[in-house]
Amino acid sequence: MFNMKFSGNTPIYLQLGYHIKSLILKGFINPHSKLPSTRELSSILGISRNTTMMAYEYLEDEGFLYTKKNKGAFVSDIKISETKVLNIDYSDKISEDARLSESLDIIKTEPKWKKGMISFKSISPDNELFDIEEFKRAFLYRLSDEGSKILNYGYAKGYDKLINYLLGYMEKKGANIEGKDILITNGFTEGFDIVLSTLTSKGDKILCENPTHNTALKIMKLHGLNICSIDINEDGIDINLLKEKLEEENIKIAYMIPSYHNPTGIVMPPEKRIEVYNILRENKVPLIEDGFNEELRYSGSHVTPMVSLCGEGNSVIYIGSFSKILYPGMRIGWILADKALISTLESVKRSRNIHTSFLDQGILYEYLSNGYFEKYLKRIRKIYKDKYEFAIECAKKYIPHEAILGQGGLHIYVRLKNVNARELLKLCYAEGVLFTPGDIFSDKNTEDKSFRLGFSRTSDDEIEKGFKIIGKYVKVLEG
Repeated sequence: MFNMKFSGNTPIYLQLGYHIKSLILKGFINPHSKLPSTRELSSILGISRNTTMMAYEYLEDEGFLYTKKNKGAFVSDIKISETKVLNIDYSDKISEDARLSESLDIIKTEPKWKKGMISFKSISPDNELFDIEEFKRAFLYRLSDEGSKILNYGYAKGYDKLINYLLGYMEKKGANIEGKDILITNGFTEGFDIVLSTLTSKGDKILCENPTHNTALKIMKLHGLNICSIDINEDGIDINLLKEKLEEENIKIAYMIPSYHNPTGIVMPPEKRIEVYNILRENKVPLIEDGFNEELRYSGSHVTPMVSLCGEGNSVIYIGSFSKILYPGMRIGWILADKALISTLESVKRSRNIHTSFLDQGILYEYLSNGYFEKYLKRIRKIYKDKYEFAIECAKKYIPHEAILGQGGLHIYVRLKNVNARELLKLCYAEGVLFTPGDIFSDKNTEDKSFRLGFSRTSDDEIEKGFKIIGKYVKVLEG
């Protein structure tokens, strides 16, 4: 009955405790039965007596046994009654929102990576480049300074020191922070979801670029919004189409990615940003600006975010995150917006998940405030710039194309002449190469001849080999 093998990382005393508990619950040991002495059971199992004593103490704490002085350990009077099993068919109970979420879940619906494949799907940073030692120092310093209180509940608005740091960070980017405040979020995704929950209702019309960020598209659809997407040119959104759409439709809010646009990698030039801002301002349409990958600039001068154009005005809501360059597992983002709006957004966040991890926020603050981030950026810009330039070179050399887009960041975007990207993906997947087809970034199905290639987590050899395979099958499909 007590013969068992120990394995894994679970402490042996717990494994023994779980085993005896299971025997009791299954009725193999009757109530008030005497258990073997700790010395005897230790000898049977070949473990230390102290380990057996700890297992018995655990079971006593759990209420499964009691001890009698000088007599030993006995099984408690556990009432075990046979229960009938109930299996629910949840398939007919799942809500329409949940069904839509599942249908839009590209992790489930898109081809999956298999060991040995070359994948260009990811646009997340290379974790091998993370500053682990400096992260450890940041963790220890913040824990030492804050003590145990940082492990308790925090505030929905966020960790005050991080908020103040980010206000200064945004001011350095050119934003006027007068009358504005910050809410800390679980990355861009939560920030965008909270803003849409607060400012839109089902059936409202939202304006965005086509193509655009797949996650943003998914959230818009889950909110039941009518998506009015505008095609983009090589320098960003088509101005004429933007004006037409604003004249034709009653747009509630707009969403744009002016820097290192996802998926195209386009950077909207300063003069066009001003033009777009003024058009939206004249039509009294607020803008949600996605500050995607702004830090990964490889050439040219800094382009200020569109939130800097509104000055003391409040028509631009900026959502930022370091997730595409630094510690995405921490899931920390922020919303910079009008103070009164931030107060409402704070209440919406509190109603959902109370707050973003205060420990993570504290660590990130310590990391940022000590200048580690600037050192890290300087190092990775050189590495990613070399990868970006090599990816552009290989794409032009090996992949027949209509256009290759991308001015920085961690990906490039390829537009083909007369080849369907889904058909291309099937052939490439069979030969061990994976990429992201462009149709998932469009609500119009206009990107069927395009695809995104992420290069951040691939070697130069993989980039060259993978692009050669892609190019080979483009030529096959072109006939």
